[in-house]
Amino acid sequence: MKMSGANIMLECLRREGVRHIFGYPGGAVLPIYDALYGYTDIEHVLVRHEQGASHMADGYARATGQVGVCLATSGPGATNLVTGIATAYMDSIPIVAITGQVRTSVIGKDAFQEADITGITMPVTKHNFLVKRPEDLPRVIAEAFYIARSGRPGPVLVDIPLDVSLTKIEWDPETYTTQVNIPSYKPTTRGHEMQIRKAAQLIAEAKRPVLYVGGGAISSGAAKEVTELAERTNILVTTTLLGKGAIDETHRLSMGMLGMHGTAYANHAVNNCDLLIAVGARFDDRVTGKVDKFATGAKIIHIDIDPAEIGKVKVPDVPIVGDVKTVLTELLKHVQPRPWTEWNDQIMEWRARFPLIYPRDGKLYAEYVIEQIGEVTNWEAIMTTDVGQHQMWAAQYYKCRRPRQWVTSGGLGTMGFGLPAAIGVQKAFPDATVVCLSGDGSFQMCVQELMTATVYGLPVITAIINNRSLGMVRQWQEMFYEERYSHVDLQASPDYVKLAEAYGGVGMRVQKPEDLRAALEEAVKIRNRPVVLDCVIPTEENVYPMIPSGQSIDEMKIRENLEELKATVHADSETWSFSDEEKVLEQYVEAVRAAEARKEKE
Repeated sequence: MKMSGANIMLECLRREGVRHIFGYPGGAVLPIYDALYGYTDIEHVLVRHEQGASHMADGYARATGQVGVCLATSGPGATNLVTGIATAYMDSIPIVAITGQVRTSVIGKDAFQEADITGITMPVTKHNFLVKRPEDLPRVIAEAFYIARSGRPGPVLVDIPLDVSLTKIEWDPETYTTQVNIPSYKPTTRGHEMQIRKAAQLIAEAKRPVLYVGGGAISSGAAKEVTELAERTNILVTTTLLGKGAIDETHRLSMGMLGMHGTAYANHAVNNCDLLIAVGARFDDRVTGKVDKFATGAKIIHIDIDPAEIGKVKVPDVPIVGDVKTVLTELLKHVQPRPWTEWNDQIMEWRARFPLIYPRDGKLYAEYVIEQIGEVTNWEAIMTTDVGQHQMWAAQYYKCRRPRQWVTSGGLGTMGFGLPAAIGVQKAFPDATVVCLSGDGSFQMCVQELMTATVYGLPVITAIINNRSLGMVRQWQEMFYEERYSHVDLQASPDYVKLAEAYGGVGMRVQKPEDLRAALEEAVKIRNRPVVLDCVIPTEENVYPMIPSGQSIDEMKIRENLEELKATVHADSETWSFSDEEKVLEQYVEAVRAAEARKEKE
């Protein structure tokens, strides 16, 4: 049959299993939108800004593990996608961005709304295509999806000129195949057997091992294997910002996040370990700080599917290139059980000495908001975040029970990511509770997407941690710039309650901790439109612990009144009281050993 390039492309998307496209129309994609008019099994979500489309596709991909798809016109439409594409690239998220382009006959002649989007995005895509013939579309679409989801995932851009979309050719949809063979692109998935055996040997010999788990474990679907390795060997686990959920964060072997704003006990464990097992992590600067002072006494096992990451920052003793899930499955065949050790006791002592903690003085704090979100949703909500202090508090206090429950911009640190990403998540999981934790600065970046949520009846809850400031920048100016607060004041902000209502949603303001629970319980009951909670917190509250950028754990800053707070406040676990640390530690270790004994009996 004769089909236009636009119809061919949509048929290819259908056969790739695409069910949602996030996009915004324009002249160069009019043939695609005209073709979409007749499709009932591919839902197009009309965004209010193209950047929102790319973040929605990203959030959809992070939550599902499938390829997210966004669509924009040429020129400014395409360039508005770039921030979202770069966000996905830095975090290895599989999206396919489809852009319209001017006619092939005028490419390079400064035509109206022309931009060299393939050239612009080359540094921030895994690959991109400029399609010059409709006959190439089936191959290009198949390759785009294969490249995006295989190996180390990442974004792929497909640029389609207007005349390619319009031109009709003979094409049979039944000939389309998702099987792709690209001779120059063959990702290694199976780890080298000898290297895996060496890794098992190092684990057996180690006295002070730590598992350091990154986003690659989430992409690979390796949470089960990570947990099994930790449980079999009694090795405690710390995760990166993107690795949250690779082990249940309420698990006794979880130390939470490491790095700049990671838990002090995780950082102490990594700094003092003799074996660091890096699983799908890239030794990011927010983790390592000063590289030559990071885990200096440790041998390193580094497992990653991308050979370019091996040795890029730290040279490993045992490098293993391969898919994390596949490698860990093989590694588990060689790893023997290890008992709970004095090293584990030492980490528990650090945990008791340096808990995550915050004041309970009658004021509303971000940490309390996050804990209450967890309790009201039974820690089942999928949380997206924007970027800043609230993001770090969420990473510390929101305990992810499973993978793909945490959606945040890590590598690029993109303000405005949270709300559109939450919309993408909610589209993927209509019945889920989706909470976007935002800041009063980040929220205003893509606030217009509230209208998208309203139009599609999406019950996304946005909790704004409102400190009337660009909080993280303000914190740095306080600590490192002699309290010269240059252009961080956001006192002149809109009324977020009225703003939510103007967009057709529900708005609530919370200023006291005693009012929060009822507001959250009301918010989760609303299932047909977005909700915005304006949570007003003290401007001067900072995120602790903190290792200054480029420094080591030796320069870690903790709360000045930590000991005073420990005497009066419960921290990470409700069963812990810090009024008697030694007694608590003894009880904790005793409970762990009792659990081990029960497990051995079973």
